[in-house]
Amino acid sequence: MISTVIIEDEQKSRELLDAMIRKHCPELEILGHAPDVPQGIELIRSAQPELVFLDISMPNGTGFDVLEQLSDLHFEIIFATASDQHALKAIKYSACDYLLKPIDVDELKAAVDKVIKKKKTFSSIDNLQFLIEHLRKTDENFNRITLPTGNAYEIVSIKDIVRCEADGSYTTFYLSDNRKLIVSVGLKHYEELLPEKDFIRVHHHHLINMSHVLRFLKEDGGYAIMRDGSKIEISRRKKEAFMERLNRN
Repeated sequence: MISTVIIEDEQKSRELLDAMIRKHCPELEILGHAPDVPQGIELIRSAQPELVFLDISMPNGTGFDVLEQLSDLHFEIIFATASDQHALKAIKYSACDYLLKPIDVDELKAAVDKVIKKKKTFSSIDNLQFLIEHLRKTDENFNRITLPTGNAYEIVSIKDIVRCEADGSYTTFYLSDNRKLIVSVGLKHYEELLPEKDFIRVHHHHLINMSHVLRFLKEDGGYAIMRDGSKIEISRRKKEAFMERLNRN
């Protein structure tokens, strides 16, 4: 069963979607409903669902406001809205699907099928990551990591990772051969997984490999210039730790 919550401001719409899910999507377990942004945030934090049906337009904000106030998005999102004007922004948040109201049963079932397939695709990933973490505990010098990308697993050398960038619940890996790999796992996971002696979180969105830092620019708050040519902002609260690591290297 996939734990699920519904965040929708209209009571009739909430009840209708709940009924449709219970009748046509037996794989889902509905944990609760919320009618607005504050209660939606509270529900997600308390229920820790695997799937959120999220209305976009609500009286006191939007579904995007809900997501932006949550630090880690460890759940799938199916947006539901009466207009498709927000479609591009929904894609930015890596929504699993985007349903237009009134919701069609077949479209609902197709959206849920996507979530189920995605969950099955990545079900073995947890085992792989558990193995990697176990290896890390027994050998702090592990030198490769397995990254799940779509339907493949990329085995990457730790030394070839220049930096990692957060994008919602996804992480983009930038490699020394100029490849980019996008993984459906949050940056915090990799901050904890990658060797502390090599990597440091310098910003909410950035985790960098110190061995690929070419120089530090003092302009504004400070920037790390990476070997791939990127210019990464150093947050004020991370600057002291970064400078300590830079001087140590």
